[in-house]
Amino acid sequence: MPEKDESLELQIKQARQFKSQHRLGNFFVIPNAWDVPSARIFEEAGFSSIATSSAGMLVSLGYSDGESIPKREFVSAVKRITMALSAPLSVDMVSGFGRSPSQVVKSVNGIIETGAVGINIEDVDFARNRLVDPEIQIRKIAALLALKDETGIPFVINARTDAFSHRSGMDLESGLEEAIIRSERYIEAGADCVYPMGLTDFASISHFVKSVKFPINLMIRKGLPPISDLKKLGVTRLSFGPSASYAVMGLLLRIGKEILEKDNFNLLIEGAINYEMLNSLVDRKE
Repeated sequence: MPEKDESLELQIKQARQFKSQHRLGNFFVIPNAWDVPSARIFEEAGFSSIATSSAGMLVSLGYSDGESIPKREFVSAVKRITMALSAPLSVDMVSGFGRSPSQVVKSVNGIIETGAVGINIEDVDFARNRLVDPEIQIRKIAALLALKDETGIPFVINARTDAFSHRSGMDLESGLEEAIIRSERYIEAGADCVYPMGLTDFASISHFVKSVKFPINLMIRKGLPPISDLKKLGVTRLSFGPSASYAVMGLLLRIGKEILEKDNFNLLIEGAINYEMLNSLVDRKE
């Protein structure tokens, strides 16, 4: 029992620490890992909190992005990462692995039980390839707010909306306004941060930030303004998304081509970690 109490106290402390990063006016970058060693590499690099990438993690396990992975396997993969990390971990829950609020609560509770202190949940119905009805999404977020009270763990709810990137016939302006409306309603339901997917241009980001006036998460992607500009605009959280997975796989592809086509293995050697560090990545950093 004492060990369990200590573990719970540590998780609550981490949750509060992670929540404090999401205060309006603050700015932080959170990398998205896909397995134990990538998460530990980010921790070694000095990031104060880590997130998972649904695309990166699922593909690494042999599944396409979405919710095709068995939930038990998903939870097991997350548990391996939380056990190896000392930094707070936020988990990309895709759409919550459930259509109803009760199903989503059950799924998220399983993830919180692994030691995670944040979740990312989006408003896309993968099975139907369309946006979830906002009323249903609001009930899911409200139910997750109640789960915080039930567990005593103030985990961070990062509410993603794909209204802009998945606007289906709407023009850019209408899609942006829909993303703003949805985000405001998700905030009212209990979200700690909102995540408008697809925003990359300065004007759209500025309009969103000024309209919502709440901690906002953006994802690093081509076309995004420099970090210095994002800070000035008032963005709170900048995540890698699957970009690190793209970068690593791109490096492996270049390594292969360099060896096969140029009889050169410099890319394989330069900047690489060593055997000792590789093995150390499975040990929890204290």
